[in-house]
Amino acid sequence: MPSLRQLEYLVALAETRHFRRAAERANTTQPTLSEQIKALEDRLGAQLVERTTSRALLTPLGAQIVEIAKRMLKDASEIRSLASSSSKELSGLLRLGLPPTIGPYLMQRAAPKLHRTYPDLRLYVREDLPQLLPRSLEEGVHDVIICPLPVKGAEIESVVLFREPLLLTVAADHPLGKKAHATLADIKGEDVLALGPGHQLHETAIELCKTTGARLRYDFEGTSLDMLREMVVMGLGVTFMPGLYARSELIQDKDVRLLEIKDRPLFRTMGMAWRKSSARRETYEKLAGFFKKMVEAGLERRR
Repeated sequence: MPSLRQLEYLVALAETRHFRRAAERANTTQPTLSEQIKALEDRLGAQLVERTTSRALLTPLGAQIVEIAKRMLKDASEIRSLASSSSKELSGLLRLGLPPTIGPYLMQRAAPKLHRTYPDLRLYVREDLPQLLPRSLEEGVHDVIICPLPVKGAEIESVVLFREPLLLTVAADHPLGKKAHATLADIKGEDVLALGPGHQLHETAIELCKTTGARLRYDFEGTSLDMLREMVVMGLGVTFMPGLYARSELIQDKDVRLLEIKDRPLFRTMGMAWRKSSARRETYEKLAGFFKKMVEAGLERRR
């Protein structure tokens, strides 16, 4: 039988299609990963990977085996979780997935306190696009995720963590920068900057532009919130920033102004989700409670 480690290597290779990137994802060296993939092929007596100078492609058989491997790895993870949950809550390794628009600004405050409160917990955090997180959860890449709600998936259970305000963000020298707050009518005719497809903020910007008559600048899509901030300062348009980021990075920024939309307050609802089949439901609920209290206190303090 193949080892679980060999299956992890094969799945990593399937997802990256590149030996070096697969080795980085699997936290090993490229020669080790290559040798183990070859050993797996020898053990099964079949070719699983087509090797070229620039990339690695799965054979049809290899693709079938990868789908089985994902299920086996998820089951193995559940076995480890079950064993861990029988001893102490919030201990051992826990793999958390979350969007890049919230990860750094949540974890920079949460990680130190979480470690002090639960020193036996080892939290592995991985960022991904919001629309990809539920599927990665179902496939066993993550044990638990923080993501925008509602989350789709018949086998996924979720709880609300917090409602995060979305703040209109303009350059300090923008005409709206002199106002104490804004209305939907103020946005009409404005160029709106947003993150690219795959982010919930992208969908929110599309909806607002349709409602208000603003123009979404597809030619100036941001790759990060920091990049959106730079484009706003340079006068390329206005944008909407999530509250955690805005109050962490922009509240003291003299080059931008943060405005609430008074006639239509904007929010995004963030939640924590896990597989219904997981044996660590109580652990995840406790972790959700930790994040919920911490974020609510932080948002209240910065108002």
